[in-house]
Amino acid sequence: MRALLWLLLTASVLANVFISSFSGWTGGLRIAGSVCTGAVLIGSAVGLWLTRPRDRDGDRARV
Repeated sequence: MRALLWLLLTASVLANVFISSFSGWTGGLRIAGSVCTGAVLIGSAVGLWLTRPRDRDGDRARV
């Protein structure tokens, strides 16, 4: 599951760079592409955060 979320995160970043830099899209198409890739990016980041490994005792080591 986490591997898929990492793959989606990476793909959305690369797609957003492509759309904003190389695609030649203008206007509404560029906005729609950026919104879609941004939604995937935020969704995969939240999914990775929610599935992060946790400590067994529930408390992080304090330095």
